[in-house]
Amino acid sequence: MKINPKQIEKIAKQMGISTKQIDAEEVVIRTAEKEIVIRNPTVSKMNMMGQETFQISGEVIEMEREPFSSEDVKTVIDQTGATEEDVRRVMQETLGDMARTILILKKKKEQ
Repeated sequence: MKINPKQIEKIAKQMGISTKQIDAEEVVIRTAEKEIVIRNPTVSKMNMMGQETFQISGEVIEMEREPFSSEDVKTVIDQTGATEEDVRRVMQETLGDMARTILILKKKKEQ
């Protein structure tokens, strides 16, 4: 059964629900463990009695989230002269602990 979007919008208005399409390029949902990226999304914003909700559909990609930022990686590279690959590997092992990562990489460089 196909549902006519215009019919749904008409029914929603009768119920006091206003909807608005949002021209989004990408939607990112970050959790402690992962990022959910929705590419080529269709995003509808609905307002019902002051409560805003969003309906999102599109191409979903889930990625594990690193416990550190690209800026952290750059800082460690600047401090140690290590490669980005080595920095990311050690930062994964230390769960993003920059100080510990720097100590490990400096010690490795001295050997």
